Amino acid sequence: MNCFHIDDFVAGWIGGASSVIVGHPLDTVKTRLQAGNGYKNTLHCILKVYQKENVSGFFKGLSFPLASITLYNSVVFGTFSNTQRLISQFRHGDRRHPSDMLDLVLSSTMTGFISVGIGAPVDLVKIRLQMQTQPVVTEALNLAGECWRTVGVQERVVYRGPLHCISNILQNEGVPGLYRGAWAMVLRDVPGYTLYFIPYALLCGWMTPEGHASPHPCCIWLAGGIAGSISWVTATPADVVKSRLQADALHQRQYKGISHCILQSYKTDGLQVFFRGTTVNAIRGFPMSATMFLSYELALKFFRGL
Repeated sequence: MNCFHIDDFVAGWIGGASSVIVGHPLDTVKTRLQAGNGYKNTLHCILKVYQKENVSGFFKGLSFPLASITLYNSVVFGTFSNTQRLISQFRHGDRRHPSDMLDLVLSSTMTGFISVGIGAPVDLVKIRLQMQTQPVVTEALNLAGECWRTVGVQERVVYRGPLHCISNILQNEGVPGLYRGAWAMVLRDVPGYTLYFIPYALLCGWMTPEGHASPHPCCIWLAGGIAGSISWVTATPADVVKSRLQADALHQRQYKGISHCILQSYKTDGLQVFFRGTTVNAIRGFPMSATMFLSYELALKFFRGL
């Protein structure tokens, strides 16, 4: 019997669109904290963004994620669900067999690897758009044979929009430029999705009364939110490295690779730099993932007439 279900991908697309709208403002704050400068904490970052850029500052780069992360989440949830069925068919001889812990780990790991193929370029463009209004030191000028660097900073808008950003990256960095930070994303997403889907499955199982085929929507919302917070908090160190690598080369290249980024970040800002954005990740992860899972499960019920 065919294990492949297209409705998982469609439901993932719907859930992805919902979660992007809910989570993008805090995602902008998270990116600014991790890859930007001049922010004392989450609240200071929020106030500073609002003061300088108004509400629109929190939605910078939204159009591209809205169009692309919906596809990304479609792939993530479609891959996870269909991989679960394939593993159940292979290990237990029945695609409807309840997944055990090994099944969930294998499905999550596979999903993490596959997600990077689409997710790395999406995240790169989103971060470049979010970061381009950050202050940067003006370039050195050669005056009277001496090199002078201005002490002040200026803001420079490089990209007019997502398509211009992609074109600019391809022109200056080539196709590999679109995948800058991809290995850091693997380090984030492979364990990250394991700590995303497994807590969700366990929590839904614990909160669903015996005899009920599926959990109540409130349980789905709560389990999804908790799973999202757990996943994002534990993934923060790898996310910091990924964000710094992807924001890098916007104005000037600082990092040669993952190891260099880790060492330079530690040398410059100490161990605490790898936990920047932990608070905003925990807060942001809950509503985003709660919305994602609830929309996904309700869409599946609608498509399957349950």
